Amino acid sequence: MLDFYTSSFTTGSVDDHKDGSRHWIRNKGPIVESYIGFIESYRDPFGVRGEFEGFVAMVNKEMSRKFGQLVAQAENLLPLLPWPKEYEKDTFLKPDFTSLEVLAFSGSGIPAGINIPNYNDIRQNEGFKNVSLGNVLAASAADKRVSFLSDRDQELYVKLKGPAFEVQVGLHELTGHGSGKLFKEDENGKLNFKPEEVLHTETNQPIQSWYGPNDTWDTKFSTIASTYEECRAECVGIYLCLSRDVLSIFGHEGDAASDIVYVNWLNMVRAGLLALEFYSPETSNWRQAHMQGRYVILQVLLEAGDGLVSIDKTTGEDGEPDLAIALDRVKIETVGKKAIGDFLRKLQVYKATADVDAGIAMYERYSRVSEEGGGWLSLRKIVLARKTPRRMFVQSHTVLDGEKDDVQLVEYPATAAGIVESFMARFPTYDSELEALWRVEVP
Repeated sequence: MLDFYTSSFTTGSVDDHKDGSRHWIRNKGPIVESYIGFIESYRDPFGVRGEFEGFVAMVNKEMSRKFGQLVAQAENLLPLLPWPKEYEKDTFLKPDFTSLEVLAFSGSGIPAGINIPNYNDIRQNEGFKNVSLGNVLAASAADKRVSFLSDRDQELYVKLKGPAFEVQVGLHELTGHGSGKLFKEDENGKLNFKPEEVLHTETNQPIQSWYGPNDTWDTKFSTIASTYEECRAECVGIYLCLSRDVLSIFGHEGDAASDIVYVNWLNMVRAGLLALEFYSPETSNWRQAHMQGRYVILQVLLEAGDGLVSIDKTTGEDGEPDLAIALDRVKIETVGKKAIGDFLRKLQVYKATADVDAGIAMYERYSRVSEEGGGWLSLRKIVLARKTPRRMFVQSHTVLDGEKDDVQLVEYPATAAGIVESFMARFPTYDSELEALWRVEVP
């Protein structure tokens, strides 16, 4: 594996990195987990170029056991998704799914969960790995006063956001990114589906489009591929969390399970509102794939009507404009499930059939932010005014204590100064080559 990575980074060979990734997915159940390369394309405007990242982490055995049970049940969960079996992969390749405690993560952002490698041909035909980053989840769940929620929801949200997010991440990565078939024609003109038997769910007509031999999901859907797929995976998460069998795997039963469902859906609604922070009115563009997807889901739930979700302008205790989110928990499993189910089916069908025009038209309609139909630009101003400081994830370091023959963990404060201290400890010497490379790229 490492030999292929070395060759890839030395020569620029994507095929070598793919071969290294093949070895990686076959290494199941390690105690120490790692991955490295140009992985995620979220920050590329065209959604193609991968940003470099790498991580080293230790396995959390207890939580990994729960994820292992989820993997074991996956083949029973996939038929619950709202599309015909012809739109599901012919064979579900059970992945390694572990909960990790991150020791080091190099990149511009730290995700809560990862489904990799990002090579669709490998994921479809050979398999993939899911990892949930447990200590990232724990840090993300450490909210105090939560904006835009009622006092009653505050208490439940703070108590259960962490456990609810564990369920969502598990379903998002495993049954979200791990589900769904792409209809494809190979180099010999052979199709991986039967056009005489499979009908388009929205038109009830034979399938008219599919991926050619040289087509991929990213090349066909281009600029919206990342956010569209993240939205699809998020929808799978909130849809399947309604299954009591899923909740039981994570130890949630009875009324406690109902509370997990409510907090998970409430968190998605709130995330859709907070997503407005990542929208740029000047360019009419979204700056973050996941947040755009959550805003789209919020629009779908609002469109469902029947009092399922409401967002009202209020005045805060400080006398400034505020917002109040309300979610009718009684209607989640009726109105909410139907709305997300119908939308999720369309997301999958347009993706499976490479129906770029229909997929983009639908997704861009729900992504639109304007004053019409809800005053979303005005709401964005309130969201920005109520924005809390972003948490800083500061890299800790391990140091070998020669006298005690032991490894010590050195941590730094979660401040700007702490980040500088961490960098100075990691790079204590002057590197003239690195400076030369930096100066070449300085405008």
